[in-house]
Amino acid sequence: MLVEDGGPVRIIDFPDDDPRARPDPAWQPPFTPAAVANGSAESLASRLEAEILLLQGAHRRWMAQHGRSSVGLSGFAIGDCARYVADWLRGKAPPSPRDGFSAPLILRFAVDDLKAYGLEAAGAGAAKPSSRQLTDWFWNETATGAAIHVLREVLQAHEDERLRLIVSNFVVPAARVRGG
Repeated sequence: MLVEDGGPVRIIDFPDDDPRARPDPAWQPPFTPAAVANGSAESLASRLEAEILLLQGAHRRWMAQHGRSSVGLSGFAIGDCARYVADWLRGKAPPSPRDGFSAPLILRFAVDDLKAYGLEAAGAGAAKPSSRQLTDWFWNETATGAAIHVLREVLQAHEDERLRLIVSNFVVPAARVRGG
């Protein structure tokens, strides 16, 4: 279509659907998590930190396959991201470690890094999981997903309006918000 000269603009319908939209039955998550739906914020904070360690091998495979990562927005190493988010879950509200960036903004960046790390790790390997397979696993089966949900719920009652806005609108995708 890009090499056609002259004539009217044409819209061409491709007969195939996006192959990433279909589940890949060969895909397996990088680990089988224990039940994560229940647990205190403290328990989820600890499980989040441990889970990030479990994903290291899979994430290294992702990096070897793709030569890139979208992890790094926070400026933290991934273990430090997990610790920073876990501290918020534990009610510690740590200060921002970066000049010019508020603690709520760094929290958002650290959460974004954790999400990217988990999804990239889950996508490592020869199988081609659908985005639905990846996000269902992340949000429904991992301690990281459960911890981010609880973080959102807990911090929506915080006195800092900017923090409430960030956790309400940016840490959990709207399609994944529980209980509306």
